[in-house]
Amino acid sequence: MPVRTDVAMGTVITIQVPSGDGAAEALDRAFRWFYEVESRCTRFDPKSELMKLTSKVGVSVPASAILFEALRFAWMAAEASGGAFDPTVQQVAEGVSYLDVVLDSKRQSIMLRRPLTLDLGGVAKGLAVDMAARELAPLRDFAIDAGGDLYLGGSNEHGSPWRVGVRHPRNKEELIGSLQVSNQAVCTSGDYERPGHILDPRTGVSPESCASVTVVAPSAMLADALATAAFVLGPEDGLALLESHGVDGLILTADLQPRKTRGLPHVA
Repeated sequence: MPVRTDVAMGTVITIQVPSGDGAAEALDRAFRWFYEVESRCTRFDPKSELMKLTSKVGVSVPASAILFEALRFAWMAAEASGGAFDPTVQQVAEGVSYLDVVLDSKRQSIMLRRPLTLDLGGVAKGLAVDMAARELAPLRDFAIDAGGDLYLGGSNEHGSPWRVGVRHPRNKEELIGSLQVSNQAVCTSGDYERPGHILDPRTGVSPESCASVTVVAPSAMLADALATAAFVLGPEDGLALLESHGVDGLILTADLQPRKTRGLPHVA
């Protein structure tokens, strides 16, 4: 299968598709979603739609479909996890939370109750992966890797489900095991990525009870958000969160003990 690689959203994007009519055009459309979502949702560009939104407090601001969906999903993930996932995580000391973001679905508008910083890193990349996967769906068999956020469509070049390795959190050259996946997303949150980069929005402290959380879900946006939330919640509550949303996952505790959902396929 031909492979194309580019850089977007602060990471390396690799997409693998079968050869054939329309493959090149589908790849072009798939990559465009990463650039579009980044331009709307990044907090690192003062000209992005997200940053323009945060400059307006107490005003209802019309939003693009992309930004509204990213914020809507982040808000819902925050509510479902009891605040373990929160796009306002950087300001826990100031008492800011997702509840300071008001969404109006009818008008597709957003209002911020007070000055705050929004970080959509936990959902925006997953949204871009999902939009790219939608473009590639007619090709049936494809693989998207956006810095470790994966979506695997159909089968690999041998006609078998895609095999995804689960990285050992303490040795990047070693795998804990692997999963067989088809038409699903796989996302992992771990303390090995950037030590201390995941904070508990409720306390402002980095969680220490998990080494990594790998989630298998129908969409990358869901898998990414739940992996982060479960990492914050810890092994028991994190597992309960995954089970309650009907997704599968593998949680490795700080001492590398595995905890997995009942429906997770055997980790070989």
